Amino acid sequence: MDLIEVSPLVGLGVGTFTVGHVALKAASSKVVKHEKTCSDNQHVFIPFIFDTFSFVAEEVVDLLHRVQRVMHINVMSSRSINRMFTRIDFVIQEGLAAQFVVCLSFIHV
Repeated sequence: MDLIEVSPLVGLGVGTFTVGHVALKAASSKVVKHEKTCSDNQHVFIPFIFDTFSFVAEEVVDLLHRVQRVMHINVMSSRSINRMFTRIDFVIQEGLAAQFVVCLSFIHV
């Protein structure tokens, strides 16, 4: 799995703005880069893609639903399930915060 967070403002001056376009383009690039290696090693490559405007790729939603089902079946504690999704949420927020810090540093230069 590859966690990919992108800013939808990248390349904004080129063409029309479409929600999720930059994120899906980044995911496609990662799939091209890693899919053969993963397949050769009998693994499935899943790009975990989202952007700063709350776009989440359909594959990510499907993956999170699968994780939720497995957790619910194998872990009886709702606290454990909440802890897992809180950690995923934290990683996403951490990535967004890092991206905003980079954007702010460009503004102040």
